[in-house]
Amino acid sequence: MSYQSNGSFPTPPYCEQVAFHRRELSIILSLYGRMVAAGEWRDYGISTLRDLAVFSVFRRTAENPLYRIEKRPKLRNRQGQYAVVGMDGQILKRGNDLGTVLRVLERKLIRAVD
Repeated sequence: MSYQSNGSFPTPPYCEQVAFHRRELSIILSLYGRMVAAGEWRDYGISTLRDLAVFSVFRRTAENPLYRIEKRPKLRNRQGQYAVVGMDGQILKRGNDLGTVLRVLERKLIRAVD
């Protein structure tokens, strides 16, 4: 691994991280708010890595995430950069339109009324 020097301390080369943009977070947090109001979700976490950004949703803080909403820009021209991944690692929906991909989770809000 090569490091560039800025005088006294070596600095690692600049590496870009993938993150959700404000518009994307607005769409995700809108769904998150509705799911919290319905009592389905209680907590979330955001991870930004070199190849992907992940928004994880939890029923309880100490558990594994119920769902992961992933953004992988390198897959933009293939399967789509957004994916919803279930607790077991199964990809529930993938595509390039975040709103369309998140519809798989919105179905959880629709329940039969007795």
